[in-house]
Amino acid sequence: MKPNTCSLCGRILREDKTELLIRIEDQVVVIKNIPAYVCEDCGEANFTPETSRKIDKIMKEFHEDKIAKRPIVAFEIEL
Repeated sequence: MKPNTCSLCGRILREDKTELLIRIEDQVVVIKNIPAYVCEDCGEANFTPETSRKIDKIMKEFHEDKIAKRPIVAFEIEL
């Protein structure tokens, strides 16, 4: 099922790749190279049900400590 228009602004979506950043308490999980339909105007990413299931599986494995993780350099700055 391919979405045609953005649910936020109504513009056209194009096939692309994106990344998802998820913060869980003091940890940050970044999932990269996710196939998505991305709005040409506002950048909102839409996932197919299959891709959403894959993301859910990755997060389940993350919580169960069954997935290989590698640290990344990140900085947290408060305003």
